[in-house]
Amino acid sequence: MNAKTLTIASAFVAFMMVAGPVSVSAQTPDAAAPAATEQAPAEAAADPNAPAGEAPSAETATVENPYGLGALVREGDFVSRGVLILLVIMSLGTWYIFVTKFVEQARLLSQAKATEKKFWTAGNLEEGIDKLGKNNVFRNVAERGQQAMARQGGMLTQADWVQMSLNRAVEEENSRLAGGISFLASVGSTAPFVGLFGTVWGILNALTAIGIAGQASIDKVAGPVGEALIMTALGLIVAVPAVLCYNFLVRRNKVISEKFRSFANDLQTYLLSSKR
Repeated sequence: MNAKTLTIASAFVAFMMVAGPVSVSAQTPDAAAPAATEQAPAEAAADPNAPAGEAPSAETATVENPYGLGALVREGDFVSRGVLILLVIMSLGTWYIFVTKFVEQARLLSQAKATEKKFWTAGNLEEGIDKLGKNNVFRNVAERGQQAMARQGGMLTQADWVQMSLNRAVEEENSRLAGGISFLASVGSTAPFVGLFGTVWGILNALTAIGIAGQASIDKVAGPVGEALIMTALGLIVAVPAVLCYNFLVRRNKVISEKFRSFANDLQTYLLSSKR
């Protein structure tokens, strides 16, 4: 009897030891289910268009730079704005002169080719001058040579008059061709220093802000230092194209000037030889 009771009690304890963990594990999914159920509506409310099972993505907020060029224009003082306006004027003048001189040089090079084809194939000087047209600059040189052939007497011979007139005509055309290019050289040499002045002014404002605040915090010096760096960059942005455009135009001017001189020398030889 005691053995039977002991056997039943042992079996009951063993059953409880086995059934206990089973009942706990069975309740674990049930406890997690409400949490998942509560989380799902929250996700659906956050993004109703999002597919099921996909976590919502956070939107990227666009923050305007408070220390950029726009802030400099809006919040800069009269000195920084004056430097900025001066640099803008220099840049606009540089590109205006470059475009106009480039077009003028292209026109002169085209006229040089037309002169070689039309003038030297004419039967005489008057016919060659008529073929050049009224707007051709080489016509001016030819007419000056034609006028010099009619001048005689005095201490100068006819050859001297022709040479002097042609040289003077070539120099006038070269001077007209070089007009405005000196502005590019001035911009290329002074724009970095104008930007440097803006840089010094921005650093001065930063030191003033530090002195007033009593400590060198980022929010006090970020604006003036950013303004100083922008001025330095703008000075270089204006100066570098001016130097490049200047060198490009000067090189093309030398080519055109050489064509003027060659035409004048050939015309002088033709006039003197035809006179003889």
